[in-house]
Amino acid sequence: MLLELNVKDIALVRKASVAFGEGVNILTGETGTGKSVIIDSAMLALGAKAHAGMIREGAEYAYAELIFELDEKRKEKLAEFGINADENGMLIVSRKLMPGKSISRINDETVTLATLKKAAALLLDVYGQNEYYDLNDKHKHLEILDEYAGADISVLLDEAAKAYHAYREASKRYAGFDLDEKERARRIDLLSFELNEIDAAELKEEEESELAQRVKKLNNARSILESVSAARAILEDCDTGRAVSELERAMRYDDKLKAIYDELMDTQAVMGSCIADLAAYSDDLEVDEAAIDEAEARLDTIRRLELKYGQTVTDILSYREKLESELALMQEYDIKKEAARSDKERCEKALNKACDGLSKKRKEYALKLCSAIETELKDLGFEDPKLSMEFKDVTPSAEGSDDVCFMSALNPGEKLKCLQDVASGGELSRVMLAIKTVLAATDDMPTLIFDEIDTGISGRTAQKVAEKLDVIGMKHQVICVSHLPQIAAMADTHFVISKTNRDGRNITDISKLDEQGAIAELARLLGGSEITKAVSDNAAELLKLAKTGKKKRRKA
Repeated sequence: MLLELNVKDIALVRKASVAFGEGVNILTGETGTGKSVIIDSAMLALGAKAHAGMIREGAEYAYAELIFELDEKRKEKLAEFGINADENGMLIVSRKLMPGKSISRINDETVTLATLKKAAALLLDVYGQNEYYDLNDKHKHLEILDEYAGADISVLLDEAAKAYHAYREASKRYAGFDLDEKERARRIDLLSFELNEIDAAELKEEEESELAQRVKKLNNARSILESVSAARAILEDCDTGRAVSELERAMRYDDKLKAIYDELMDTQAVMGSCIADLAAYSDDLEVDEAAIDEAEARLDTIRRLELKYGQTVTDILSYREKLESELALMQEYDIKKEAARSDKERCEKALNKACDGLSKKRKEYALKLCSAIETELKDLGFEDPKLSMEFKDVTPSAEGSDDVCFMSALNPGEKLKCLQDVASGGELSRVMLAIKTVLAATDDMPTLIFDEIDTGISGRTAQKVAEKLDVIGMKHQVICVSHLPQIAAMADTHFVISKTNRDGRNITDISKLDEQGAIAELARLLGGSEITKAVSDNAAELLKLAKTGKKKRRKA
């Protein structure tokens, strides 16, 4: 539910705060006071298209903020988009509009307009002239029908969507079998050649690095032998035996030399071992040109295959597995193709069955929906409205195979035609109100905003529109801009929008009315510029009747 709207420097509004209540919230005011600015400000905060002209003249920026209180269901849905309420279950949505750019935030975290619009779609619906004309879009008719049918249709829609996606995947698989016999034969030859070439190489995972190290060693064998021989000669020139003899003679006169003598003996043993190891290494290491050529040839073979089939031996072996799978497929091409065709046909039958079941259920609910809307339209001033839903088959999709259109005759003597061809803007607004009244029990949108709902109506019809808004207000929060007293009298919370001149500039103000204030505003709507006692009494009576009607509807 929308708790509060805060506006700063938008159009004629310098600063305003509106605390909305439950049920029906009505905004009234003189023509030109800026009633539409309130709705525009809410839409601006929720990502509607903005323009520099919305910034109040002389201000650096315009700002709109909406504060929502969320139920658990709404929290879960928003969390799917990464949008989380605060610890108190509140969501604060704001937008700052500056020349050439805007900044949007949700709970002080900057978000994109795309994210903002996703949130808006879960928080409220707005019905203004543009939205009423959405009824001209036949896809909207299907959405309304499915919403009315509720869970029964949701289950069938899920089945149709699953069947459709399965059919698409099966179709893609079958479409992949597009080779003729010659192309298939050429493909088998290529796959066999590549597979044989890789297998002939008998590749091993670690072979390349081992070969590279071996080639490096073999190519530098002469240099290694020279260095080893030099090291051996140096060690042999060291006369450690003489050093041991001299130290042994000196040790007769001083026992402290014993430790040094022992170390020298160890050194002599180590040097002897090193000399022997170097000799053995030299004997084993040969400058074998044939071995070098063989290792380099093997390394060239591996690197040539890497250029063709992968960057590493691992890549080549992985590619080989794919070759083997594809070759098996090519060799059983006809069998596999037939299996894919059969699977596609099976999925197509399942899709058609799901779509037929969905269509059948939709037609059942279409009769009920049209009947319910007809009843509401009669209450809204249409003398003998006729409504039906025309179904046409279209190519199946995730939403089924139905193209639907509301067929209507809103006035006596008219023939049934698609709603978009016969309804005026004012009629469309009442049709939408009738639809929302019918959907009130199943629609889970917490807040509904109606702008210009009273276009082209008056008298008894206006009273019926007010009653419908009240019915919707039992299940939803309703916010409505109106200029009709019958609708204004139905307010659970009534705001008046006025325009005053301050310092030579017009400023829009918004005030919440108490009962006496509401009566005064109703009197203005009833009597125009001259408010007599009779008009005031009439206003009080209108408000009393509205309250009485509300109580009856809530008891019913």
